[in-house]
Amino acid sequence: MPNIDPFEKFSDRYDKWFKRNLNLYQDELEAIRQAIPCSKAKGLEIGVGTGKFAQPLGIKVGVEPSRKMAEKAEQLGIKVYPNPAENLPFSDGEFDYALMVTTICFVDDIIKSFSEAYRVLKSGGYLIIGFVDRESELGKRYFEKRNSNEFYKDATFYSSEEVLDLLKRVGFQITMIKQTLIPDTPSGTILDGFGKGAFIVIQSKKVI
Repeated sequence: MPNIDPFEKFSDRYDKWFKRNLNLYQDELEAIRQAIPCSKAKGLEIGVGTGKFAQPLGIKVGVEPSRKMAEKAEQLGIKVYPNPAENLPFSDGEFDYALMVTTICFVDDIIKSFSEAYRVLKSGGYLIIGFVDRESELGKRYFEKRNSNEFYKDATFYSSEEVLDLLKRVGFQITMIKQTLIPDTPSGTILDGFGKGAFIVIQSKKVI
């Protein structure tokens, strides 16, 4: 089971980050929005947290093992199941897309979580991953200060290359990469690829 203690104890502090860093949040949200299929597609957020991404993106279903976080997402109208990413309570081929935002650093088994997402996606469905690149300046700061951060001290940080490799190993085809939170650029800057931005969004496709 993932370590949910920090999210149970500090869910209010988690939410306050989005208020304090509204521009960063909006940039992350827009980068993800560019990778989401059409609005009528049936989506799932894995690690839905308090619903900060699912709600504005129109995602109605999520999984979240932290009860405190899930309660806040449910107040936004999201149906939340208390499952970890490695054990999704859904049938094969149920969703058009699945989203994981800053979730991969907290899962126990990233390959199993990607495999479970693959299973519940329809053929041609998409898995969309949003995360802070370990090799970015922000990622390096998070890594260096992780022991003093209640959320990140037990987290595993990944580089873009590592995430791409893991997705391919599970069988996903990479179809889009976006990056934002780019130093020395205006708020709202979103570019293709990775290597400049701190926040990376990878869209990958189930091809069978």
